Parts: sequence; structure tokens; C-alpha cells
Amino acid sequence: MTSSSSPSQDPKRLAYAHSEGLRADALMEEDVAWSHEIDGERDGDQFDRSERAALRRVAGLSTELEDVTEVEYRQLRLERVVLVGVWTTGTAQDADNSLAELAALAETAGAMVLDGVIQRRDKPDAATYIGSGKAQELRDIVLETGADTVICDGELSPGQLIQLEDVVKVKVIDRTALILDIFAQHAKSREGKAQVALAQMQYMLPRLRGWGQSLSRQMGGGSGGLATRGPGETKIETDRRRIREKMAKMRREIAAMKTGREIKRQERRRNKVPSVAIAGYTNAGKSSLLNRLTGAGVLVENALFATLDPTVRRAETPSGRLYTLADTVGFVRHLPHHLVEAFRSTMEEVGDADLILHVVDGSHPTPEEQLAAVREVVRDVGATDVPEIVVINKADAADPLVLQRLLRVEKRSIAVSARTGRGIEELLALIDNELPRPAVEIQALVPYTHGKLVARAHTEGEVISEEHTAEGTLLKVRVHEELAADLAPYAPVSAA
Repeated sequence: MTSSSSPSQDPKRLAYAHSEGLRADALMEEDVAWSHEIDGERDGDQFDRSERAALRRVAGLSTELEDVTEVEYRQLRLERVVLVGVWTTGTAQDADNSLAELAALAETAGAMVLDGVIQRRDKPDAATYIGSGKAQELRDIVLETGADTVICDGELSPGQLIQLEDVVKVKVIDRTALILDIFAQHAKSREGKAQVALAQMQYMLPRLRGWGQSLSRQMGGGSGGLATRGPGETKIETDRRRIREKMAKMRREIAAMKTGREIKRQERRRNKVPSVAIAGYTNAGKSSLLNRLTGAGVLVENALFATLDPTVRRAETPSGRLYTLADTVGFVRHLPHHLVEAFRSTMEEVGDADLILHVVDGSHPTPEEQLAAVREVVRDVGATDVPEIVVINKADAADPLVLQRLLRVEKRSIAVSARTGRGIEELLALIDNELPRPAVEIQALVPYTHGKLVARAHTEGEVISEEHTAEGTLLKVRVHEELAADLAPYAPVSAA
């Protein structure tokens, strides 16, 4: 007979409607209405905002409900959920922050968070994640609140999902399934949709279940000839085989799309255009920073994973050097490995960059945890050798002591505010200094009939000085070896 748990081990009820600091807005600022006059300069044209806010006609519905997939999707968006987490390591505040982030994820997915509990354990229960007794208490909470879904703050095994559902009698999903659902909602490009679909199939394959007739076997052939008699495949085996076939097809499609993006990268490398990748935690302000630096017009919304598809824009340093700026998918703690694998081709933008702008939310309760979570994923994609600048965003809303601590710990860091423009000029100057510079310095008198060489010097190199003379354009530039060889015939004999 097990002993009764101490008060510190009882389920911790989190009343999100009244408790301070544990709502989704603990991680996200209060959202305000977007206006062109106030926010237009900062965020650009916001091309996706009107489309997301517009009403959409749902196709395929009829009075007989012949196609109910859209109806089920609408019901999913209106789910009432209870959150449950297991606190195994760290402090109670760490556990609260993790569950608050789960609440923000649930609200981003369209759910209504009713309540939440945390169970203190050495490790999750192998059967029901929180233990049989606590599962019964969770069942009472579900009945009391009228919830129709339970979301667990962790990745559950197929057995844990089934057994916990048997106890609470409502649908149970885990953190991984929730993040996959958000990605599925926000993916817009063909490649993004394919990557999300692959990750979802990888997640669902070991979690397929058979109900009733789905476990029955196909009949062996009485008249089918030799080697066809006897038990055939079960329905679940057939489903698994079909999923594997779809996954193989999806991988081939993603590989083909990767080729197109690699060609674009090779073109940029051939033209010697440096690349900068913006990486960071979700909702840290990466898209706002991209809009502030380039006027890209990428959607900016107070939600987790609001932008999913990567965006690449051309930018120019204060000294006139051209470079590309890529906005990558946001990261989150315990990012599902299915997503890391599926989005590996997209995350290669980080690995192939000459410089990483690591954006962190300075107003977050634990920015150090955000830094650690992002760096873990950066290590997974093999980008540890790329130089990094830590950009502490939302400096206008951050605690000055937190800013001082981060600036002291992170040696190559800068505090900015994409909303107000604070620190943006200093960031541009820092990017200019950190980008790799051409190795060869040369002086050349280029005839006016060879204007293409002058144009290449401006786009591919760094022009130190330029003077127009009667004989041609006198350039003093720092360029790469290939362009230096093309300029060498026009170098003055007296040049150093």
C-alpha cells in the first residue's frame, strides 16, 4: 500500500483565469490592434495579416455531412483543454514556466485553457505518465471543468497515451502533437506543408491503433492459388505500410525541393554575397527584426510560430556591402526531433550562413533557457562553427538588470528593440564589422568601356575609394581572388 503524498507532492492547480504569471501572456506581451499609422514603419506591409483575418469558406460540407473532415478540424480549433505536467528537475518556477509555455502553445493552436496541474515525481510514470492515483484525480478535474482534451507537457509513448485516455475518458495529446498541429496550421509554402506532413507521419506511425474491425485480417484466397491461403495483413499493418510508402514519397519530394534552394545558395556563393541567418526562440521578434532591417513585410503576430516558412531578403550594410538576411523557423524547448529531421533542409540556411543573429526575448522570465534551447538545435544541424551575435530584443520592455546580466555574460551581444528602433543602427554597424571581408586589396584604373567590372566591384567587393578620371574609373577595392585576377590587368604600375 503506497503512503500518502506530502503537500508538496499534491497536484498543483493552476487557475489560469486568476493566477498571476501562469497565463499564456506570461510569455507573450498583451496583443494590441495593429494599425498602419503606428506599426507600418516597423513591420512593413504585413502581406499575410488580412488573409489570416478574413473569413474562409469551408469546402466539401453538405447537409448529409458526406465529408466531415472540415467539421472535425473546426471542432479541434475550439477544444477546451486541461494541461498536465510532470516536474522532475529544476525549481518549481521552472515547472510553472514550462506549463505556461504549454498554455501559450495551446492558445496558439486555438484551444481554450481551463485548468492545469503539475505532478512532482522523480520520473514520469511508465504506464499513465502521472501515476494511476493522480490520473483519477485528473479525471475528476476533467469532469469538473467540462474539458474535452488533456495536453501533457512532454512526449508520451503510445502505451502512456492509450492508458491515460482509458482513465480520463477524453482525448489525450502530448506536447509534440500540439506543436505539429500548430505547424500544420501555419505552413503555407509547398515545401513547408510537405515537411510538416512528413513530421506528422513519423509521429503517428508508432501510435496507430486498431478499433474493432480494423484488427481483422484480410481473407486468404480460397481460389487465389498457392501461397495465398491463410491469414493476411491486419488493417493496422496495411495502414502502416501505406504510411511508410507516403513517407518515402514525401522524402523524395522534399529532396527535390532542396535542390532548388541549393542552386540559389550556390548562385549567392558564386557571386560572393555574404549571408546572415536570423535564428532564435519562437516569439522572440525575429520577423519584426527582419522587417526593421529590410522592410520585408513578413507577418508579425503575438503568437508562437506565427511565421513558419523561411524568408530571404537582400540587405545592405552602412558601408554599401550587399548581403542576404534569412528568417528561419522559430525554436522551442523540447523541439520534437521529428520536426528537426523534417525541417533539416530549411535549417541548413543557418548552417550555410556566414553569420548568425541569435535573437532572444529580453523581456522573457528566463532568457538563458531560450538561449540554451536554440543552441541545442543549432548543434543538431551542425552550425556550431558559424560566428554568432546575440541580439537581445524587446529591450524597451525588458528589466534593465536582466539586460545588464545578458550583456555581461554574452560577450558578443547587443540590446535592441525592433518595435522602437533602439539599437538598430548599432546592430547594422556590428553586422558590417562581423561579415567576412574579401582578402585581396587592389587598385585599378578601369576603362569606361568595362563598366561591368566596376559594377562587380561594388556588388562582390568592398569599395574603399572611387575616382572618375579622364582615362577611366580609379578604384581602390577589397575583393576576392577571382575578381582581383580580372582587375589585375588594369592595375597602375605605381600601385603598391
